[in-house]
Amino acid sequence: MQEIKGGITSAKGFWAAHTAAEIKYKGRDDMALIVSKTPCVCAGMFTSNVVKAAPVKWDMEIVKKGKPVCAIVANSGIANACTGEYGMEICAMEAEFTADQLGVYADEVLVASTGVIGMQMDEEKLKAGIEKLAVDLKDTPEAGTGAEKAIMTTDTRPKEIAVKLEIGGCEVTIGGMCKGSGMIHPNLCTMLAFISTDANISAKLLDKALKEAAEDTFNMISVDGDTSTNDTLLVLANGLAGNKTIRSTGKEYDAFCEGLKYVCRYLAKQMAGDGEGATALFMCEVTGADTVKNARILAKSVICSSLTKAMIFGHDCNFGRVLCALGYSGVKFDPDNVTLSLKSAAGEIRIFENGAPLEYSEEEAGKILSEKEVSAIVDMHMGKASATAYGCDLSYDYVKINADYRS
Repeated sequence: MQEIKGGITSAKGFWAAHTAAEIKYKGRDDMALIVSKTPCVCAGMFTSNVVKAAPVKWDMEIVKKGKPVCAIVANSGIANACTGEYGMEICAMEAEFTADQLGVYADEVLVASTGVIGMQMDEEKLKAGIEKLAVDLKDTPEAGTGAEKAIMTTDTRPKEIAVKLEIGGCEVTIGGMCKGSGMIHPNLCTMLAFISTDANISAKLLDKALKEAAEDTFNMISVDGDTSTNDTLLVLANGLAGNKTIRSTGKEYDAFCEGLKYVCRYLAKQMAGDGEGATALFMCEVTGADTVKNARILAKSVICSSLTKAMIFGHDCNFGRVLCALGYSGVKFDPDNVTLSLKSAAGEIRIFENGAPLEYSEEEAGKILSEKEVSAIVDMHMGKASATAYGCDLSYDYVKINADYRS
């Protein structure tokens, strides 16, 4: 497998476009369109929040039916969440209007929105934006990057990736883009993430592969403990790579899963590291757990702790906060049998073992905690299971950003 430059347009037969429709923002792109030249099999995962945005409801119904999908139209600025029946009418209008522009059916078009909850969308602005998008579709890397930037809200940087791999003697490409910076604490996926591939794979196995990939990637990140109303993860496969259709598990399925998980993990880490106001990506790597489930619970408990996140921001080795977060996770373990280390590009230092702190240099620990990526390494000494969770530090800017988000 090889990582290549590009994103959503890297796989064969995928185009993208972006435009400024002034949905809410002025002077910047805020609408994107992703299109496959041939119909795709599709798999999706959505927010576990009971309060689901209209686009989530629309997409869930299409994915459930298992029909081919040709396009995704997305906007930023307004989430189209908590908008009642009018919100669903907007989704139907977007799909129908996009379908008319592309010469496809409305139920072959997925919709996605992100932004302020509770605001209504302007139908005429959406139509004008879709018209512009439909005539500006390109298969270039720049078009993909532009589409990614158009769905950003408080994100500080675009998030995209592509990989090539060989399946059945054919070159297969998987590309992806996402946005996400705040209101991130997923159970099924997180924020908006779109993945394209030219692999030829059955809908059943694509769904299985996506769920497996999300479990250790998108399901293992948190920025602020809030699960969005709009979380949407979609993968489209158009089969243009020409490989024999993957219909059963085995070598070719495993190869595809490896590529998909690589893309998902990269995007998930990018979202965690770009959390609102964040200055560092904070990871917790749990090893030696008795079960994978418990390893995941322990790791997420650490990266979700506000006190631990503040510790990373302050570059202060207040390691008791990590142990505390492990202790209230709900997993039973022996505190006297836990080993804790901190690691970054500046080095690694062991600070706790056999129920007591070890001698260490506060200056060295501070340097380790000052890097852009910091990991807490926890060995539970209970078994062979492991898991890694991805989060970020908690800075003053998080409150500033969210205190005036609507303005």
